[in-house]
Amino acid sequence: MTKYIFVTGGVVSGLGKGVTVASIGLLLKTRGIRVAAMKLDPYLNVDPGTMSPYQHGEVFVTEDGAETDLDLGHYERFIDENLNKLSNVTSGQIYNDVITKERRGDYLGGTIQVIPHVTNEIKRHIGQTARLSGADVILVEIGGTVGDIEGLPFLEAIRQMRKDVGSDNALYVHLTWLPFLAASKELKTKPTQHSVRELRDIGIQPDVIIVRSDYPVDDDAQEKIALFCDVEQDAVIPMVTEETIYRVPLSLQEAGLDELLVDRLDLNAADGSRDGLSAWRRIVTELARPKERINVGIVGKYVELEDAYLSVKEALIHAALAEGYELGIEWISSESLEKGRELDRLNGLDGIVVPGGFGYRGIEGKIVAARFARTRDVPYLGLCLGMQVLCIEFARAALESEEPNSTEFNISTEMPVIDLMPEQRDIADMGGTMRLGIYPCQLLPDSKAGAAYALAGYPEQINERHRHRFEFNNAYREQLESHGLVLSGNSPDGRLVEIVEVSEHPFMLGTQFHPEFKSRPTSPHPLFSAFIRAAIQRRSSQDDGAGQSLQSSNGMQRPSPVVNNKAA
Repeated sequence: MTKYIFVTGGVVSGLGKGVTVASIGLLLKTRGIRVAAMKLDPYLNVDPGTMSPYQHGEVFVTEDGAETDLDLGHYERFIDENLNKLSNVTSGQIYNDVITKERRGDYLGGTIQVIPHVTNEIKRHIGQTARLSGADVILVEIGGTVGDIEGLPFLEAIRQMRKDVGSDNALYVHLTWLPFLAASKELKTKPTQHSVRELRDIGIQPDVIIVRSDYPVDDDAQEKIALFCDVEQDAVIPMVTEETIYRVPLSLQEAGLDELLVDRLDLNAADGSRDGLSAWRRIVTELARPKERINVGIVGKYVELEDAYLSVKEALIHAALAEGYELGIEWISSESLEKGRELDRLNGLDGIVVPGGFGYRGIEGKIVAARFARTRDVPYLGLCLGMQVLCIEFARAALESEEPNSTEFNISTEMPVIDLMPEQRDIADMGGTMRLGIYPCQLLPDSKAGAAYALAGYPEQINERHRHRFEFNNAYREQLESHGLVLSGNSPDGRLVEIVEVSEHPFMLGTQFHPEFKSRPTSPHPLFSAFIRAAIQRRSSQDDGAGQSLQSSNGMQRPSPVVNNKAA
């Protein structure tokens, strides 16, 4: 019988339910238990694909092309299992399914209501994940905070689940916040008590309460929470803020959470005395060890919210850690660069990353960053839009014209180096209509990309996750190749350019796909590893006193506007 663990949050949002679910999944997996995770989001959008990153952080893309909540990235990175479109369910999807069924006549003339029709549809999605995953335990995170009106149907659905599957097969975990009052120098448990009372009003009695805090949680606080919230004291699990999220699973294990879950759900688990987290423990130890530092700049228009580039940041951390270096990140606004500000921040970087994005705002600033990287031999990694920026900047230099552009930013450009994919031309709807999910890419063996994948043991044809509408314009293939642009990855039929490189440059590479979504703490993505190695090499050469050439390594004389600005 499949077991279910439902995770809710109270007091405030942003407590880290996603990391908590991911950590629980890792703990159970290391005990030999098959797990699957899903996120139930109460917002009415069908998916986060059309939402601004400022609203909801990055959009995480699964293998089958679902545009999902960023918490699924935490699930994949911790549990190391690829998820799918079943793993993220929104109110928008649920209501859309219910209305479609009503229009089709599936309800036989009945009055459609939140209970039972909407709640049944929510339960159907949860059950579908259980059936198709074959997992022993389904971890279900309920987005938002207890008390949010839009989350009530989901809470009612999971309340009913315990009755549907049996009380021995469902367990409720509630994550709350313990505020610290500086005046009295104490943690206050009252908000947690009120949050649990709100859950009880709905009909849910939590079995486990995880309490987040910036300060150590003493036995008295745990005892008080246990008393007033009617749980055993060993089921009150402290989770003190850690230096790194990768320390959270170890913290929860030390608090006995994995043993508690195994016992309460009567799971057939491996012996807890065997340290299944030894590899994870080594990662955390290495993260804490003092190391030489390299500095990488992430140039984007959403840099005020780091979660907009969460997977990129984590992939860089994974790669730097594997090479034995500490990662320093400079968050640089492409809009500032576009306006001639913060140009000096590019100096001293060991590498530059331009991640994905949409729209013309900040594009010229990203081109400034790409030009700086090319003319100064600074390692550059362009992801999706970052690859297109690389191509535009290269074309402007090679063709000695400011005209090369993307039709996304200038529909009337006479040199559309980047253009809309033919199959996208007649599409009107924005949501879920891009080139999404995994597609194959044939690597050029004698290339930096080919070498990076080969070093990691990959074949010459790889599969990577995509999310884009625009592509490299094949009309410019020969022209740009003749100036030193290497098309080192293509679709197997040769029609779509997937990876580009600048020859004679230490490392200037762009991918049309998103490699960051497949990076793991225990297995960094090959392209991020190659980029970090190039950044380390640059750092070493700088430390040895090697000067930077102001001339492009491929011979093109186009000056950097940063140099001009500095000289002025």
